[in-house]
Amino acid sequence: MRSTVATPPLRRLTVLVTAAVLGGGTVAAASATAAPAVTRTGHGPSTSLPYKNPHLPTERRVADLLARMTLAEKVGQMTQAERGGIDADPSQITTLGLGSVLSGGGSVPSPNTPTAWADMVDRYQRAALGSRLGIPLVYGVDSVHGHGNLDGATVFPHNIGLGATRDPALVERVAHITAEETRATGPQWAFAPCVCVARDDRWGRTYESFGETPELVTTMETAIRGLQGRRGQLDDPDRVLATAKHFAGDGLTTYGTGSNSQQTGNYPVDQGVDQVSRRTFDRLALDPYRPAIHRWDVGSVMPSYSDVDWTEDGLGNPVNMHGNRELLSGWLKEKQGFDGFVISDYEGIHHIDPGSTYAHQVETGVNAGVDMFMEPYDFRDFTTTLTAAVQAGRVPMARVDDAVSRILTKKFELGLFEHPYTDRRNLDDVGSAAHRKVAREAVQKSQVLLKNDRKALPLSDRRPVYVAGSNADNIGNQAGGWTLTWQGGSTTDIPGQTILDGIRGESRRVTFSEDASAPVPRGAVGVVVVGETPYSEGFGDVGGPSWSSDPGDAGQPRPAKTMELSAADSRAVDTVCAKASTCVVLVVSGRPVVIPPAQLRHIDALVASWLPGSEGRGVSDVLFGDAPFTGKLPLTWPRSVAQEPINVGDRGYDPAFAYGWGLRTRGGHHGHDDHGGRGH
Repeated sequence: MRSTVATPPLRRLTVLVTAAVLGGGTVAAASATAAPAVTRTGHGPSTSLPYKNPHLPTERRVADLLARMTLAEKVGQMTQAERGGIDADPSQITTLGLGSVLSGGGSVPSPNTPTAWADMVDRYQRAALGSRLGIPLVYGVDSVHGHGNLDGATVFPHNIGLGATRDPALVERVAHITAEETRATGPQWAFAPCVCVARDDRWGRTYESFGETPELVTTMETAIRGLQGRRGQLDDPDRVLATAKHFAGDGLTTYGTGSNSQQTGNYPVDQGVDQVSRRTFDRLALDPYRPAIHRWDVGSVMPSYSDVDWTEDGLGNPVNMHGNRELLSGWLKEKQGFDGFVISDYEGIHHIDPGSTYAHQVETGVNAGVDMFMEPYDFRDFTTTLTAAVQAGRVPMARVDDAVSRILTKKFELGLFEHPYTDRRNLDDVGSAAHRKVAREAVQKSQVLLKNDRKALPLSDRRPVYVAGSNADNIGNQAGGWTLTWQGGSTTDIPGQTILDGIRGESRRVTFSEDASAPVPRGAVGVVVVGETPYSEGFGDVGGPSWSSDPGDAGQPRPAKTMELSAADSRAVDTVCAKASTCVVLVVSGRPVVIPPAQLRHIDALVASWLPGSEGRGVSDVLFGDAPFTGKLPLTWPRSVAQEPINVGDRGYDPAFAYGWGLRTRGGHHGHDDHGGRGH
């Protein structure tokens, strides 16, 4: 996606452009609102203009286009709207010159098909190209474990499962398929990967992390190359712009400091405050961004909703990341030389100094270093507010030019000026058998065998199997949050196989009873699949609010998130373990779920299955020995929730299962070779 012509550092480009356009000072801000003359041929700007010439270096094209833009057009490029806010009237894209549109979780066309997605994005793109300068849109979507908003897309394991694979090459392949399915349907930008280091498993976003150590997280940043490709590949039809998020320290917030609002209720830990020393913050929060920038050249970075409050000067003066100039402009852009652009999180600037004016939040965010603003339904107010701030001199035009230069650079590298509409050549590959095969492999390698007494696993296909538990035959629970909707749902129906489907494919004698009320056949092996119901963000915090807004919930609040088994699942485990000849328990969850010691003693084999996504057969593959158990814990598995936060290296570290633990079995049908494993 990059220009093949070498470009100078973006800071130097911005200085040159600003000097050429403004002549210096903030006085030029007002004069920049006058529209430069544009030569037209047909319905758009002349292709003879330098910025329209694909043979020129990217930096020259950016400088030429920026010099032609009015203040209104520049502010428009810094604005991102939600499709729900413009779909009924896409002309808003044209009149405001919007730079970007996004689909939030569950914001989809009707019907929710690959073709409808491509048609929708192209409809918005036509509106953008109808503007005076014909600057194309970049469309963003949360492709965090596949193109999860799209019905029929390949749904991969969430990041926590991928971290358990310890297979960076596989993670790159997963991300590449995600990019192909995303771009084939229109969007050219993924808000992924999350490079947070999850340090408190009570956090509702734990499953978005690859693990609890920065070393593991950085190892899995091959996802960035999977999404973007190598240098010069960003404009390929199977690549998208990647986003490293959430900058920085979203996995490091202190329990009890989370966000509290009328809209969400109390989040105990999500969107909270990092109460931390600078040294610890550097290691646990900033470290993953160094390779993301220097090795993988990530194209965009998204700030966190969280605050940081340095312990060196005493607690009590937190600074929100969206307004943290020291970290966004100072550390990220200046010290690390990040040359992409910073995109705010969903209404992220509203977290700056809560209770202050919107004008203050806009000005603080821009001046701190945010380049594009995800203001889903406030996009019109954002444009007028930022325009007024620039005209009043509260936001320097040089800061605006820097932001717009960064955004335009990525649009040129994505090839959007030459090919603005969706390249549909890979449309038929969405959810293909080949893609699902890779997802199945990822599921196999993500399974972590925590306990295997009496060589309970792998199972024999000749013995009857008794299956129970809430997550045995529920593909919505298996996929988790960020699947078709923001929060996901137990009633979500996506193409794929449940774990029960996979078991039935291995054995002809299967009895299923979710609550374990049916009789257990003599000599049967019991497989109880338990765990969590779906959630996202603060609604997954232990002790957090209950979600009840998805249509499938029928207005009923979802079960509390406790990191413990529900009463029904606990009864199913006890019943099956008491009656079956062998008792195997699978935990389908976004983080560890505590198994009481007395209950654990009656379990022969315990497996952490994480959130495997659409390919339940990947779980049955390892259960029956068609593939080996090779996964290792990406997180410490605690003995009790009271141990949280617990992480490898802690003083007095005494978990149920240590970070890096994972028993192995041999490959080949029904192979057996138990031994433990630790490490990264």
